[in-house]
Amino acid sequence: MHTPKTLLKAWGLRPRKSMGQNFLTNLDVAAAIVDRSELTHSDSVLEIGAGLGALTVPLARRAKKVYAVEPDRRIAALLRNELLAHELSNVDVIEEDILVCDLGHLAATANGSLKVIGNLPYHISSQVVVHLVTHRQFVSRAVLMFQKELAQRLLAGPGTKTYGRLSVLLRYCSRCRPLIDVAASSFYPSPGVDSAVVAIDFEETVPYPATAESFLFDLVRAGFGKRRKMLKNALKDMHLPLSESEMQAAFAEAGIDARRRAETLRVQEFVNLSNALTHRK
Repeated sequence: MHTPKTLLKAWGLRPRKSMGQNFLTNLDVAAAIVDRSELTHSDSVLEIGAGLGALTVPLARRAKKVYAVEPDRRIAALLRNELLAHELSNVDVIEEDILVCDLGHLAATANGSLKVIGNLPYHISSQVVVHLVTHRQFVSRAVLMFQKELAQRLLAGPGTKTYGRLSVLLRYCSRCRPLIDVAASSFYPSPGVDSAVVAIDFEETVPYPATAESFLFDLVRAGFGKRRKMLKNALKDMHLPLSESEMQAAFAEAGIDARRRAETLRVQEFVNLSNALTHRK
């Protein structure tokens, strides 16, 4: 493959900083990501941020079908040209924002769940994680590249400084593990920070299910929205239709001291509190 810099110059294009365009140039890294994604020839892959095809090409050679999401029409046209040059016909390039992409429709088209792989634009990485969590019934596994700092937050456990909302959401419904670190020099243009690839395997059955999952996620967001505050104060922003005594009873039922901070709660404790509050709403 031609280098991203060469391709862009030939087409008279420049990377768009506003779209978080940092194109993977290290093909050894691309090969390692595909290898560690544990794909089979029967898999359908949703690639996020396909760009110029550094991952798309090896993915297409490994999987049955690739849905390559690339919202930049200029880059999508270039990508299609690259796929033709490599004589690959099992890739559909989708010119759409991944955050509005209909995962259910793609999974139905693929006659099964999707495996999601991608080099995420840094500015929407957190939103993509939430999008996948809330649509995980269509996704069995995700292998995603994040800014290294965010990857550490995703993998963090309770009681640590990096433990937060995304840590809880992923621990609630998946098993996560780090795969490889990727140097900033592996991209054009260089993002200035290193990256890391994380594997996320979604559970078919959640170990500690919430009565109302959307409420649980709102609760977690509120708790970490003011993470230095005690939970009883941080949750005031939710404007729950509960009296002070009802709130106290919910904390008691969940076995949680209302003076604790969100960063100290395990996932099961968040679920217990969410369920206790839901029963009283």
